[in-house]
Amino acid sequence: MAGRWFDGNHFTLLENGEAFYPCVFQRIADARKEVVLETFILFEDKVGLALHEVLVAAARRGVQVDVTIDGWGSPDLSPQFIAGLREAGVRLHVFDPGPRPFGLRPKLLRRMHRKIVVVDGEIAFVGGINYSADHLADYGPEAKQDYAVEIRGPVVAEIHRFVHANLTAGSRHGEHRRFWRWRRQVRHAAHELPHAGTARAMLVSRDNSFHTTDIERQYRLAIRLARHRIVIANAYFFPGYRLIRDLRRAARRGVDVRLILQGQPDMPIVKTAASALYSHLVKAGVRIYEYCERPLHGKVALADDEWSTVGSSNLDPLSLSLNLEANVIIRDRAFNAHLHERLDHLVRHSCKQIQAEELEASGGFVHVLRSFLAFHLVRLYPSLVSWLPRHRPRLADPAVLAHAYAHRDGR
Repeated sequence: MAGRWFDGNHFTLLENGEAFYPCVFQRIADARKEVVLETFILFEDKVGLALHEVLVAAARRGVQVDVTIDGWGSPDLSPQFIAGLREAGVRLHVFDPGPRPFGLRPKLLRRMHRKIVVVDGEIAFVGGINYSADHLADYGPEAKQDYAVEIRGPVVAEIHRFVHANLTAGSRHGEHRRFWRWRRQVRHAAHELPHAGTARAMLVSRDNSFHTTDIERQYRLAIRLARHRIVIANAYFFPGYRLIRDLRRAARRGVDVRLILQGQPDMPIVKTAASALYSHLVKAGVRIYEYCERPLHGKVALADDEWSTVGSSNLDPLSLSLNLEANVIIRDRAFNAHLHERLDHLVRHSCKQIQAEELEASGGFVHVLRSFLAFHLVRLYPSLVSWLPRHRPRLADPAVLAHAYAHRDGR
């Protein structure tokens, strides 16, 4: 989905779980009518249990609560955890929950990777932070560095419409008719939400039907139009050939292009894949910084003094060609400046710059061959992944889900 622009919005940057969880939980605690939440990962740890508590409390006081999790990203919720939600009236939905023949996950690809919350149709959250304790600093060296935004203003109605459309996907015809009547109401309501700030904003998503390249297209447009700076902080960096080409061209025309990538990755293959592209980028003038304090999980970027994006989409084959993702595009000088200050803080205090001399010193036939193969793989992968199955995903209802988990656990 590449939506329309909405004026008059306000964005608050939330860095890591320490800022994100208290804010989200408080908004849910204050909800009067409705909470809709989507997340890739929900773990039954101290964060997941805290979310469980506020969702149950909201449902018990009459708030309509819909929670969608991914069946692969959140595979180990106990029957008791699920039953507690159901008994309170929370409607739990699971994106492609199975089946799992012989314990395998045949539908591993094309996951629901979005992280969105909408409360009362008035406040929204979009970003990359899941509901798990590894987004908190006290988790230790493996705690993730990540970002989300709290949103107020007219664009929230568009996000509200989007999450409800996801809930009705695959429903019966009668439900679709009710949805289309409701959608017209929400479109009208989008003009009635009061302005909350100065930001112009757009929700942009990626799916496997009609919006397969929308997020990548917004990145490429911002890179091509940039005049003096581009900063991209992305956890999993292995983008397509066209985006790599745009970054190289931007650097060659004098734009200060900076990439902040993982130096302490949660999966070693992430760094291996990204580093195979370093030579091509550094030779063109792109500055690459590896964040070495802890695993980087962020998916944020900015261009010049106004354009920014925050969301769930990485710049790798999974996010750009397979997963269901959602980002917000923000045009606001104040937000851009604040995001730039926070990313610059990472660069100055927690990053190591990759130097051209180091890349040359690590050269050799194997390095050159690996770099050559990686560079040409990014040219081919969009066409390669198009051959992968595009099964129609489904949302399981709570009863089916509880039965599936109980059967899996032998209960």
